[in-house]
Amino acid sequence: VRTGIWRVLDIASHLVLPTLTLGLIFLAIYLRIMRASMLEVLNLDFVRTARAKGLDETRIVTRHVLRNALLPMVTLIGLQAGTMLGGSVVVETVFSLPGLGRLAYESVVQRDLNTLLGIVFVSALLVISVNFITDLLYARLDPRITAES
Repeated sequence: VRTGIWRVLDIASHLVLPTLTLGLIFLAIYLRIMRASMLEVLNLDFVRTARAKGLDETRIVTRHVLRNALLPMVTLIGLQAGTMLGGSVVVETVFSLPGLGRLAYESVVQRDLNTLLGIVFVSALLVISVNFITDLLYARLDPRITAES
């Protein structure tokens, strides 16, 4: 029986495939939106101004273009957090993992409403937390966004 750090590494190694499966579902969408957003920002005036000032192209892309192109990505990731919870049911079933998605499915089948209400509550809290973090990231990436009314 493995204990300590070896157990943690063993569990982490068994979570690689389920994590990749759940993450790769949206990867193509994220890459397409990021590409379109980067191409759009590359043609804006402030990027031309930065080039005219003689800034290094790497610095222009990382500091100016990427920061502005990340805004649609952050929004999309925040919106799809709930979708990932729904997709976890399939991933947990395929990989035989115990999780909230599988527990929710079994609660529906067994008509265990109290457990189902708890899962819906935890899921709602998770979605609210992700949306809050998304708002904080948005304010961090775009200084024009403030908390003022």
